Amino acid sequence: MFSQTVEYALRAVVHLASNMKRPQTTEEIAKVTKVPQAYLSKVLQSLVAAGIVKSQRGIGGGMALAKPPSDLTILEVVNAVDPIRRIRSCPLELASHGVRLCPLHHRVDKALGLVEEAFQSTTLQEVIDEPTESFPLCEFPPKKQ
Repeated sequence: MFSQTVEYALRAVVHLASNMKRPQTTEEIAKVTKVPQAYLSKVLQSLVAAGIVKSQRGIGGGMALAKPPSDLTILEVVNAVDPIRRIRSCPLELASHGVRLCPLHHRVDKALGLVEEAFQSTTLQEVIDEPTESFPLCEFPPKKQ
């Protein structure tokens, strides 16, 4: 349902939110999130342009969240890289439908609206703080060598 770009952006911001002590290089983020570095660079550029991530140059530089995870919603991240496209008129461009959606497209749009609401009401901090045995972005417990 969501693009690979959205998945990669969410992985990156979860990693940055979990590591707020210091900026992370693109190489570090790519390794942990299992995102190809070149692709990640483009995703991070979009997140910087949207004001979600900030880039710091120089020694000790890298990428960091531009605001606290408690102030950042999942929807903001999604919309920064690949916005949810609501259905406002007939996707088949049928003149007889115009802006009156058929029952199928009406239900699809309603589902998209529910996803949008859920993402708008969920902060990155909530995702990080949620109790779970499934830790994002890593194998746990670590595999024995």
